[in-house]
Amino acid sequence: MRMDRSERRARLAVRHHLAPSAAAANPTDVARRLVALHSTDPASVYLACLARTEAGDTASVERALYDERSLVRMLGMRRTVFVVPVELAPVVHSACTRAIAALERRKLVQLLEQAGIAPDGAKWLSRVEDETMAALRERGQALGQELSEAVPDLRAQLSFGDETKKWAAVVAVTSRVLFVLAADGRIVRGKPRGSWISSQYRWVPRDDWLGEAPPEPPSDVARVELARRWLATFGPATPADLRWWTGWTAGDTKRALAELHPVEVDLDGVAGIVLPDDLAPTTVSAQPWAALLPALDPTVMGWSERSWFLGDQQQRADLFDRSGNAGPTVWWNGEVVGGWAQRRDGEVVSHLLRDIGADGRGAVDTAAQRLQTSVGEVRITPRFRTPIERELSA
Repeated sequence: MRMDRSERRARLAVRHHLAPSAAAANPTDVARRLVALHSTDPASVYLACLARTEAGDTASVERALYDERSLVRMLGMRRTVFVVPVELAPVVHSACTRAIAALERRKLVQLLEQAGIAPDGAKWLSRVEDETMAALRERGQALGQELSEAVPDLRAQLSFGDETKKWAAVVAVTSRVLFVLAADGRIVRGKPRGSWISSQYRWVPRDDWLGEAPPEPPSDVARVELARRWLATFGPATPADLRWWTGWTAGDTKRALAELHPVEVDLDGVAGIVLPDDLAPTTVSAQPWAALLPALDPTVMGWSERSWFLGDQQQRADLFDRSGNAGPTVWWNGEVVGGWAQRRDGEVVSHLLRDIGADGRGAVDTAAQRLQTSVGEVRITPRFRTPIERELSA
């Protein structure tokens, strides 16, 4: 069976809540459909939800994260911070984070011993973790700096690199210890200090923030469930896409897919897969649509192979940084056609890389004005800057 790029773009319009007729009701519905929202750049979560909800605003995202707590920020796929629906957190942790936590713990223990901080790094780390948790429970929530003041051992120093080089650094172990505690699921990132674009998160004990943790599925079961959810939204795709998105090994990817019994389809000459009950063609409103998606948006970052919605190599160079992080993108009917940025005076401006006609330009301008109104006085600079974004924001 063939699923060409027109079918894939129609699915993207509907399943990613980008066509006007498919707008989501609220930010939690956005996250559930997209499985997870990239949160390395805090602004991306808010902008991704604004682009997909008809009447959404930044306050609705804050309510979901910090009042309703239907969304939670956590380490997940590819050692990246995501915002996920709270009910999916145990699946993501078992499928991805648990292995990352074990690896990071071993690395930190080795660093502690190499730095001469403790002859038995594992014993030292266990003690400091317990002291950190006690200090955090006493305070209810705290910034990393506040915890390092309460637990002196968190101020122990680690050296990285050659001190004669520019990239050498000496850092406290605070962030490393908190990273391991978060990866183990003992603490979570709460509300940040500052506005919604801040990444200075207050740390909170996980059970205080979300209640008693539900039992986690075994890792092999969790990987199957995560693969199923991803294929339901991002399929058809290739096994390589899934492996890249999750960060799994080839073996783990193959075993998870084997349990789903996917159907092989032809993606314009490339072998792809789709869930066995997901073969029907997609019906989407004939109304054209435009969208301004943020840096690291889950749609742009959902596949490793992006030629079916992205332009040539030069366009990739304009819209991605050297590490492969996507910058802000302009979409027209399921295709990336340009980039956008916010200037110092707050104006949201775009640059189109090809002609999309008067209707397309008008729709992009409308989307830009809507975004400008939604963010108000906040000024957004992506963490990972791209050539087009730098040029437009200057």
